[in-house]
Amino acid sequence: MMTSIPLLTRLPAWQALQTHYAKIRGLHLRRLFAEDPNRGERLTAEAVGIYLDYSKHLITGETLELLLQLAEEAGLRTRIDAMFRGEKINVTENRAALHTALRAPVERAVFVDGQNVIPQVHAVLNRMEEFAKRVRNGQWRGHTGKSIRTVINIGIGGSDLGPVMAYEALRHYSRRDLTCRFVSNIDGTDFAETVRDLDAGETLFVISSKTFKTQETMTNAHTARDWVLKALKDPEAVASHFVAVSTNAEEVAGFGIDTANMFEFWDWVGGRYSMDSAIGLSTMIAIGPEHFRSMLGGFHQMDEHFRTAPFDRNLPVLMGLLGLWYNNFFGAQTVAVLPYEQYLKRFPAYLQQLTMESNGKRITMDGTEVAWQTAPVYWGEPGTNGQHSFYQLIHQGTKLIPCDFIGFIQPLNPIGRHHDMLMANMFAQAEAMAFGKTSEEVLADNTPSWLAPHKVFEGNRPSSTILLERLTPEALGKLVALYEHSVFTQGVLWGIDSFDQWGVELGKALAARIIPELESENESVLDHDSSTSILIRRYRMLKKLPD
Repeated sequence: MMTSIPLLTRLPAWQALQTHYAKIRGLHLRRLFAEDPNRGERLTAEAVGIYLDYSKHLITGETLELLLQLAEEAGLRTRIDAMFRGEKINVTENRAALHTALRAPVERAVFVDGQNVIPQVHAVLNRMEEFAKRVRNGQWRGHTGKSIRTVINIGIGGSDLGPVMAYEALRHYSRRDLTCRFVSNIDGTDFAETVRDLDAGETLFVISSKTFKTQETMTNAHTARDWVLKALKDPEAVASHFVAVSTNAEEVAGFGIDTANMFEFWDWVGGRYSMDSAIGLSTMIAIGPEHFRSMLGGFHQMDEHFRTAPFDRNLPVLMGLLGLWYNNFFGAQTVAVLPYEQYLKRFPAYLQQLTMESNGKRITMDGTEVAWQTAPVYWGEPGTNGQHSFYQLIHQGTKLIPCDFIGFIQPLNPIGRHHDMLMANMFAQAEAMAFGKTSEEVLADNTPSWLAPHKVFEGNRPSSTILLERLTPEALGKLVALYEHSVFTQGVLWGIDSFDQWGVELGKALAARIIPELESENESVLDHDSSTSILIRRYRMLKKLPD
């Protein structure tokens, strides 16, 4: 089923934005702030404990009005309502995209194919909670009677990036005598280094694969099983050291896992939107059920804000529109996400999948090729580390890179002046990017004229500043949902399906074909291009050489 969508470039607001862009493209933030002393207060929005300052963007009141008009003309409100109702907005897979149901309260009713899915969601949550408590209080024991000391999540993509990010982000709330580790890469080094110092009798593996057939995940899972059996010598040990997050009971049982220890999720949950489903089991074990449910509460608060707030005060909508403004009119090709919080060190990597797998598309939902740019590249690093790495390019390079600064008022680990210094750097970097330093200001510092051009900062580098009070589980849920819905906003305007990911399939299919060719002892005929065939032959020849 394909959906008819309005052609973006024919919308009146889009055409008005093109004319408007030509008029204001030369404006500088120095002038915009000088002409409007209240700009820093006026261009802000606040909801559910998140303060968004978007005053340092290259926009005027007219820009914002036209962007909001574009959202209306593109039918964003209708699409938001359809998503929350459980309609099958993932058109290429004929599925709902109902991650919001994962954090809905038990009294809510959300229907998919005529069935209220909320009771299923809470039934799985309750089972997760019971299991997590057993592991945490020592009731769940390994095959030799030892308590579990290490939980290893084996997954890839959304079955890995979400749990890894959440564990690192919420490490402050985790049990320190219970460690979580993560294996995702099919490179054997990932597994080898993860288990090198572990006792198999104290290790629990969570195998996260919806089909229980994902190549990378199941290769690592079988390696983990071999490792456990080599140490514990008894095939029955598998049931005590492995649980599954899956929907394929037959494959789970065949692996040796008791299906009573299989935690379900559904095809209306995309992998990159699944960290608050059973995929988050390792997170719940680490931080405890109460904190996990608090995180779900944060997600739900942002869901409700996105669902109900007027667009001019709607945080995800505003962020999505601003991103579109730079991507489609200024030609900005990347966005830097800069959390000034060490616990969020994996947040940019998590957002890479969320944003680029969702909106890295060139075909609209009605099957035609887009005539506009879609998702930019997302990247980033925690401050202040990035300042001594790539900020030089942002400040003085030739590329326009909009930035998201994320900070927290209260530190989780207050040590001396550290947090004031951290936040001073965040505020200073946003200010420097916006206003820069003119040639006159550089020369006024007695800088030699020959050196002055090198010390000039053009400024006019746009940024958002996102402030929260404290990094709590609830706050993390709000922050992730903020970006989820911003991504959806942009996908709606670009007319693409943000919830499929056909682009990952071709490489997987070709890899499955090449694996036996690499392992073959015979010089088989290779039906590839000349480059790939030569590489395969070279690999086969050299891997036979002695170490």
